[in-house]
Amino acid sequence: MGKAIRTRKWSRRLKVLAAALMTAGCLQLPAYADGNDAQLIRVALFANLGSTYKSTTPLITLEASGQWGLQSERGTNMTIPSGQARFSADGFRVKVLETTDFKTAAAAAKLLQTTADKPLLFTASFNGKTLYQLYTGNYGTAALAGQAVARVQKTAAAQLAGQKPVVTGSERLQAGSYSSLQEAEAAQASLMSAGFTAYPVLQLDGSQAYTVWVGEAASAAELSSLKQLIETSTAGVNLSPAGDSGGLIIRQDAGLSTDKLITAPHYTIAGKDAKVLVQGTGNGIKVVERSQRTYRGDMEISIVNGDLALVNVVALEQYLYSVVGAEVYSSWPAEALKVQAVAARSYALQQGERFKIANVVDTTLSQAYNGMTSENDKVTSAVDATAGEVVKSGGKIVEAVFSSNAGGQTAHPSEVWNGGAGVFTNVESRGDQSAQAGLQSWYHVLLSSGVSGYIREDNVKQLTTKTEAGLSKVTVTAQNTNVRPIPLIQSNVEPVAKINPGTEVVVLSKVVQSNDYAWVRGPFTSAQLLKTLQGKTTTALPSSISTLEVSKRGPSGRALEVTANGQPLTVKYADTYRSALGGLPSTLFDIAGTGSYTVLGADGNKVSKTGSQGAAVLSASGTGTSSSNALVVMSADGQARAVTQGQTFMFIGQGNGHGLGLSQWGAKGMADEGYDYQTILKHYYQNATIVKE
Repeated sequence: MGKAIRTRKWSRRLKVLAAALMTAGCLQLPAYADGNDAQLIRVALFANLGSTYKSTTPLITLEASGQWGLQSERGTNMTIPSGQARFSADGFRVKVLETTDFKTAAAAAKLLQTTADKPLLFTASFNGKTLYQLYTGNYGTAALAGQAVARVQKTAAAQLAGQKPVVTGSERLQAGSYSSLQEAEAAQASLMSAGFTAYPVLQLDGSQAYTVWVGEAASAAELSSLKQLIETSTAGVNLSPAGDSGGLIIRQDAGLSTDKLITAPHYTIAGKDAKVLVQGTGNGIKVVERSQRTYRGDMEISIVNGDLALVNVVALEQYLYSVVGAEVYSSWPAEALKVQAVAARSYALQQGERFKIANVVDTTLSQAYNGMTSENDKVTSAVDATAGEVVKSGGKIVEAVFSSNAGGQTAHPSEVWNGGAGVFTNVESRGDQSAQAGLQSWYHVLLSSGVSGYIREDNVKQLTTKTEAGLSKVTVTAQNTNVRPIPLIQSNVEPVAKINPGTEVVVLSKVVQSNDYAWVRGPFTSAQLLKTLQGKTTTALPSSISTLEVSKRGPSGRALEVTANGQPLTVKYADTYRSALGGLPSTLFDIAGTGSYTVLGADGNKVSKTGSQGAAVLSASGTGTSSSNALVVMSADGQARAVTQGQTFMFIGQGNGHGLGLSQWGAKGMADEGYDYQTILKHYYQNATIVKE
């Protein structure tokens, strides 16, 4: 048997959470841990919070082993059988068809699964018959549901057999009050036998009573007509409007598979401010729609802004077991894991009511949180060893932000979001280079066609021949060896060329595979950059980009301003350049135009040149003109690159993330050198102390 169903009122739970989290500033909403006084955190998995956060699903499928429970805010509770249970929000839908033939209903559902009109298939039994009811939706308004009717009718035309899809809504009549689900189901069967849609409902008012709701009208007028029809044709039925009273509609879901009948309980949450708590078991709760992940703690399900909201309410330390395991590698030194544990705990406790119904979300908008799937014994030990410890400055918990890799030096607040001065500043982060350990090198090569790209070292054979400028040449060891646009295998990006053994190519440079510390991105055309810049700058964009350069840098060298054709591409925050310029790992970068170069004359003047052809070349035999597909230019320090006919842009950078605060790879590097976790934290968070709350 699973754990006993808890019947304590939410007011008592509120006191527990308030006492535990008052000093931390966490969201003081009902708590649901296993009856202990552990600090709790609320993590939004699905929610529609407008511009703050939006991740929605029309259906939530939960799964647990053993008997589990469900409870309302006012104390109503019921047992859920072991296995899967599905949840949806009440609202406007399209009722596609009703049939006693499962194959017909399943075939229509299968067709609709590939469209925007997602199907829901229910089953109900009465008078020895089994009825299958297929719906689509939800839809935000009756008008949107009306528009869906034509689409649904066209998609499922072959299965409708004369039935016409109709819009349904949440206007219903209430019939009776019953002390058990069985009594409510008997009343439901009687109404269905008379030809009316009906279903049992658990009332969420704390009465522990059931009722039957009849109909699914889309308007008050439609409901009034239904009431008159029922009272005229059915004797002894006492009907009243269901109104906004919170209820949990109990149905049987038949849509777990479109190939064979597999049923599960289906609960539709209805009514203003209605919410229910699904109480977890010791083995956790699996959320099918969240990549089949299993979570500790309980799940609160409600309706927010018309969409289903799912919040995981879990003990803070158990939340950290998952976060630390998701944010860094469990193979890292114990001190690095402790660093992440303290930083993640501090960040979480500092969030307060940021997400209204939750303290944090489960994505990197807050911190990565993957449930029990990212837990690990080493991580758990690190979290337990630092239990309750936080970073504080000036008597307050620090919002201990972190990023993957600072690229050798952390960011100054002015380079990111213009906040946090005093605690956050640019400091050296030598340990970031640990991200390159064990990675292969790549050769940056130039083909005779003028194309340049990268070949991984294990595919390369060195040649003894060199160019007149002294550049090495190589060939490859296998047929159709890929020449990649950057020194990294990207499964979704086509190679720029394929070459075979015997084909000689010129080596421009040799670099480590792109990683969190050092990377290359591109080439990007003018059109591609203008597309990603759209809507992200506060100034007008040019019609095309011929030159692109970093025109201002911050204290750590990160880009504060990027100029196109000599005009600044102004953004609200400097860190916005990461997404604005094609999704770059960081703003610590240089830009190379593949079709342009700068010449420093004997008089000290700089002249910009474009294209590979027509360049004046001084050789032993005199001055000539370049006419090749690509021109190799060398800098004063001996670095070579190819200048091509077409202008594209390459970004060569360091670091991964905003770079503010803790560098995860930097912490790993410092731990490798023997530093303890408190020393590492104080290096990255200035003027801070580590305190056990």
